[in-house]
Amino acid sequence: MESGKTSYRFRCPGAGVFQCALTGLVFVVAQEAELLYRTVQWDESLLQPAGKMAAGMLFDIKCSEDAAVSHLHLPHCEIMDAPLPDGLLSVVHISDDALSIIQPLEITDTHVVVQVPHLSVFGIVWSSLLRLWTEPVSGQVLLFLGPPNPRKQRQKLNMLLLPRNIHLDEVTERQKPYVNIKTASNCKLIKDQIYTVDCPEASYIQPPEEEFELDFGPNYHTTFEIDLPTNTEEVILLVKDQRQMEVWRRKLDLTEYRVPAVDRVPAEDRVLAVDRVPAVDRVPAVDRVLAVDRVPAVDRVPAVDRVPAGSQQQTGAQQWTDRVPAEDRLLSVRKTFVNRVSGAVLNQLLDELLSHRIISDEEMQNFRRPDRVRAERARDVIDTVRGRGSAASSALIAALCEVDPLLYSELNFS
Repeated sequence: MESGKTSYRFRCPGAGVFQCALTGLVFVVAQEAELLYRTVQWDESLLQPAGKMAAGMLFDIKCSEDAAVSHLHLPHCEIMDAPLPDGLLSVVHISDDALSIIQPLEITDTHVVVQVPHLSVFGIVWSSLLRLWTEPVSGQVLLFLGPPNPRKQRQKLNMLLLPRNIHLDEVTERQKPYVNIKTASNCKLIKDQIYTVDCPEASYIQPPEEEFELDFGPNYHTTFEIDLPTNTEEVILLVKDQRQMEVWRRKLDLTEYRVPAVDRVPAEDRVLAVDRVPAVDRVPAVDRVLAVDRVPAVDRVPAVDRVPAGSQQQTGAQQWTDRVPAEDRLLSVRKTFVNRVSGAVLNQLLDELLSHRIISDEEMQNFRRPDRVRAERARDVIDTVRGRGSAASSALIAALCEVDPLLYSELNFS
């Protein structure tokens, strides 16, 4: 695994048609060959001038024999109740930052078939003009159960609403240590429609509602977090659309998916009562070090070598954080923020900015216009907030920490 990409190796023993069970890709080969491929991130700036939008994952494909692969079948997420409009789906071929469009030889119920000129980067795209977004796509509901929190007696169940042609292996890697709950996942979803989740057993579900975005990576953010009492054995989950019609319902047995609690201290390592820190000397909750960041006991500095509290110095990162204005910190990560933030997270950030009166209702509607692509929206949001000074910029950084701690960490805000 690398950041934003997953690599696969596939050996074709001879001529024939071979399907990768993990990605759904199908290769038509004329001879024995070894294929090496990986998922890569879309560059929307290449698609927009061509009037195209990503309609699946983007694959960088290489082969030990240049002419071995004659055709590719790439999985799509269309519902084939009727013939698709001509030109709706096509395949982009990206080589040396140049983009060409390949028209399909055939569109099956599950795949787009194209002839391959030579191997490089391939992905399915929609025509921005022909796709009617009131029509559903074939979607999936993926579930991941987290480890229990012994102190709160709670554990989280993450739910992701995704297009059908996002493969499970890609999402599972990003959800670890959460464990995938295997169940029938198929459903029909409509872009930009509002969905809600019902779960009678849940203590809390957040957010209360969410728009469905056609997310083709690389982050695959959780759509809903479902807070369950520890040791919940069965749950009933319902996903409803904005008309309160059920689009997906399952009854799940969680007893076979017990996830071990993490960061528990073995009995022999626990601090004796006489060694505990008096209440007056304890570190305030806001300053405590997270469990994952604590220094192992064997690496801690002996008491005689520790620096007295009054003599401690800030790290370079802390000094930089304290010294640089918040709007400049946003500027330094602007490009990464635009590339990385998902549509779902962007919408949650907009809610936070509106609640703090940093943006107006009119601006909120403009940021959420359905004809605007995610990267353009993200760019306008961060630039608008930066232009409103340190307080507004600090509020955006704090909201990102709450909504997407992983991206917050990647941007080195922590």
